[in-house]
Amino acid sequence: MIAVGKLAPGDRDAWEALFRDYCTFYEEEHPQSMYDRAWAEFQADTRMHALGARLDEAPGADGEHGTLVGITHFLVHPSTTGPDVCYLEDLFTAPEQRGRGIARALIDAVAEWAATRGCRRVYWHTQESNATARLLYDKVAVNSGFIMYTRELPA
Repeated sequence: MIAVGKLAPGDRDAWEALFRDYCTFYEEEHPQSMYDRAWAEFQADTRMHALGARLDEAPGADGEHGTLVGITHFLVHPSTTGPDVCYLEDLFTAPEQRGRGIARALIDAVAEWAATRGCRRVYWHTQESNATARLLYDKVAVNSGFIMYTRELPA
């Protein structure tokens, strides 16, 4: 069984390891300060939010049930055409745990969280070449056909 919930202070190391693996997957490198800032935001749980997925096991030394095997980060923003929307920014499952429903459980948990807060929809992006993830995404959401452009700004 998969349990999804907020990240506790004791999850910091496991969360950071998963987030670093996520960044490596997308060939990104970030300074430690980025991880520290993100963690602080997730613990404040006001502007940016995070959930973790655990496999149901006996409680560990920290009292938590199971090993953290997936994470998701998300935020809510206004929409010009209706109620707020929820952007699912990051989603990652430990590679050795894939195919067990963890990513689906995380997406469902974000959707439930957003619905209870009056959001109109949850949306996310992925690379066109991310075929493995897209197999799931095509089952749980609609590909709207939009192409994302980005423009980096000076620091």
